[in-house]
Amino acid sequence: MMKFGTYETHARLVERMADALGVDLTERAQRGEDLSETEARNRVHRCQGCTAPETCVTFLDRLAQAGDKAPSAPDFCRNRDELARLAAE
Repeated sequence: MMKFGTYETHARLVERMADALGVDLTERAQRGEDLSETEARNRVHRCQGCTAPETCVTFLDRLAQAGDKAPSAPDFCRNRDELARLAAE
């Protein structure tokens, strides 16, 4: 499998996906509501293991262009369940 981007690339994808679901990870971290730093890194590592990062970028770009939020992360998203839980809080 070809690697897609750097750790920072995937950190931005995680942040964008969270934003698309209405989850402000930065704000949660500043308020001490987010998971540990280790869990935050694990989200990025899960994203790095994704087999469809280009599809993720397309999904996020379309949402951004339309000014929409997503009701949920795509089925292929390895952070889908965690982000859904955070969005529900």
